[in-house]
Amino acid sequence: MFFGLDWEKFLLILVVAALLVGPERLPRYAEALARLTMRVREWLQGAKSRVKEEMGEDFDDVEWRKLDPRQYDPRRIIRDALLEDAPVATVKAVSAGAAIVGTAPLRTPTGDPADVPFDTEAT
Repeated sequence: MFFGLDWEKFLLILVVAALLVGPERLPRYAEALARLTMRVREWLQGAKSRVKEEMGEDFDDVEWRKLDPRQYDPRRIIRDALLEDAPVATVKAVSAGAAIVGTAPLRTPTGDPADVPFDTEAT
């Protein structure tokens, strides 16, 4: 059901709560629970109507069943991603007369401490 409770445990909790509350206060708490349920329902309907107003007509066109995260199977998603053909990078041949541009040789550290910049104000 929810929170790891099955129906039998939930019913037992309700019976114990009814015994603890007592018969004289039970109707008052039942009415309070009914009012709370109605307020929550009104709040949810208001939120739903606000979302419809803000999203416009596109809200009704959304296929909510398709977006349900419970229907996703991670194994299938990974399998499809692995079996999917990745785009192959193409390499163009260089023409025979193209010039080869060289880069400057990398500096090798000399080990001289004078070459290392030092900032006296650095922390």
